[in-house]
Amino acid sequence: MSTALIPAKTALPVVTSNDLDSYFRDINNIPMITAEEERQLSDRLQQHGDLEAAQKLVLSNLRFVVRIARGYSGYGLPLADLIQEGNIGLMKAVKRFDSSHNVRLVSFAVHWIRAEIHEFVIRNWRIVKIATTKPQRKLFFKLRSSKKRLGWFNQDEVQDIAATLGVKPETVMEMEARLNNYDVAFDAPDNQDSEDSHLSPSTYLANQSMDPANDAESADWEQNQLQQLTESLTTLDERSQDILQQRWLNDDKATLQDLAKKYQISAERIRQLEANALKKLRNGMLEA
Repeated sequence: MSTALIPAKTALPVVTSNDLDSYFRDINNIPMITAEEERQLSDRLQQHGDLEAAQKLVLSNLRFVVRIARGYSGYGLPLADLIQEGNIGLMKAVKRFDSSHNVRLVSFAVHWIRAEIHEFVIRNWRIVKIATTKPQRKLFFKLRSSKKRLGWFNQDEVQDIAATLGVKPETVMEMEARLNNYDVAFDAPDNQDSEDSHLSPSTYLANQSMDPANDAESADWEQNQLQQLTESLTTLDERSQDILQQRWLNDDKATLQDLAKKYQISAERIRQLEANALKKLRNGMLEA
């Protein structure tokens, strides 16, 4: 089969959660390539930096990424995201692939595809990271697969897994405990009748906004400010008081043009009187 069957400018199909079937149809319509065609494309990429050859190598192997990604569907993460991460791993593998090793690209790429998906699962499976070192990551996936088969481990199974992975039995037990925990939302659920509402961390925090001392202090400060404002207003002339009343205090506020018409002066003069009145109010309240 000739690689010419893959159009040179074919873009990577877009993976979206709401249209996976369309993505599957697109990649299944991309023709496979033979080992010889794969070798030629790889040589073009490695020797001449041919990006068109790299694109053909990626496109012809997208269906294998889907097969691998499906194996991680038990972690509760969107399949579209798993496929996208696997595609990144495939691209990295294509960049490093050397046809002289006499192995097909898909066999070489499996490691890179799985590595990217593993990183994605570790980052997103829980809010709090549960596996940060290489042994812990191995242990994470080993325990996940074993627990589906065996449930809770007995002491012999713990010892066997620890010996296989070269970790301490205590490390196996610690990881098992982490896997059996679950994330708890900080805030209580909207349904106040929920039996889990009392488990949310926010339930146990003190509500500082309800401190009686703070409430009394705030009410006293507001009363003091209102009193100072009222006293400062009485120091203004009647026209300035009326301008501030209609411009700032009434629900139906007047415009500069409305007041200019009322007092038979320009709107600019009304603006100046308003600015002077506000300045006097501020000074009066600061001096009080």
